[in-house]
Amino acid sequence: MSEYIQHDQQGASVGMVEKRTFTFAHPPASMTLACGAAIGPVTIAYETCGRLNEDRSNAILILHALSGDAHVAGTYTDSDDKPGWWDFMVGPGKGIDTDNHFVICTNILGSCMGSTGPASIDPATGNPYGLNFPVVTITDMVDAQKQLMDYLGVHRLRAVIGGSVGGMQALEWSVRYPDRVESAVLLATTTRHSALAIAFNEVARQAIMADPNWNGGDYHDGKKPDLGLAVARMIGHITYLSDESMRLKFGRRLQDKADFSFNFDADFQVESYLRHQGRKFVERFDANAFLYITKAADYFDLERHYGDGSAVAAFAGARARFLVLSFSSDWLYPTYQSRAMVKAMKKNGLAVSFCEIEAQWGHDAFLLPSDRLSGIMKGFLDGDNDL
Repeated sequence: MSEYIQHDQQGASVGMVEKRTFTFAHPPASMTLACGAAIGPVTIAYETCGRLNEDRSNAILILHALSGDAHVAGTYTDSDDKPGWWDFMVGPGKGIDTDNHFVICTNILGSCMGSTGPASIDPATGNPYGLNFPVVTITDMVDAQKQLMDYLGVHRLRAVIGGSVGGMQALEWSVRYPDRVESAVLLATTTRHSALAIAFNEVARQAIMADPNWNGGDYHDGKKPDLGLAVARMIGHITYLSDESMRLKFGRRLQDKADFSFNFDADFQVESYLRHQGRKFVERFDANAFLYITKAADYFDLERHYGDGSAVAAFAGARARFLVLSFSSDWLYPTYQSRAMVKAMKKNGLAVSFCEIEAQWGHDAFLLPSDRLSGIMKGFLDGDNDL
């Protein structure tokens, strides 16, 4: 997930929002994870916008991608110039219309943006968990979100919506808690990672772990593995773009020079851009959290966990109405994966709408303003299936 965060000048904002937290599994209680480990207490950061109606039937849960957070729309202060990551999509009259829907966005378990993760304090030691934090899965993330929904009194979701790793969570919701999900919107996602996706994640993880400052995951009292994390971000960022987007944005243009430097400085604009993205990322994200979340994404396998290897069997218990959206230039989660997902859904007689959106910006196209995307989203959520 890139940092395409910008105000939508053509629509009204949800205004100021507040980051909240919910904590559960207070000792001696605990949350048992898929790996068999138990942790507690567990804190989940979340934000809401819009208003929950009287019968609590208009709630929409939005699930962020790998490095995202709960700040989906609006701003924290009147002078804040950095809105939520999906500000163009969420708000009055927008694709996800807060005049009609109560929107909840959570930060995932294992992250570092307000929810419990490897950078959190381990109550047993008083120090950050580091690698003592148990490996979490997409299932664990969804189970924690369910605890939050119970706390909020939302027992049936009008929709769960997610892109990329968020789409994996939306898929998990639809098959793990089918009676609680009315509809699901899946953007640029997959039922399981390809070997290519796993390979890129592994190279990124190795970049972090090869940094001497990583120190076996125990770096919070010393220098952080900023170089390794920056390289990991650069690797990931390449997968979020496309050949066409990089050609149009950068080509072979040089960065602030007329000729080659004949050294290993950033001669090309694309080199400078990637280094900039890496530097920005280390300012806001934790290296261990990156390791844990990418591993959770790699472990996700809907067919294996719910269908004994069969995608058709995996969706047998689903009840939701689905909207599946892919993007023509997304080579990380290409359209053939979405089509396979749709085929399995249809074999179960599920109501499915599918659209491949022409977009030149690669995997991250769902994070960029698009009238087409917003229109499809609004039509589906308002009950219009004509895409």
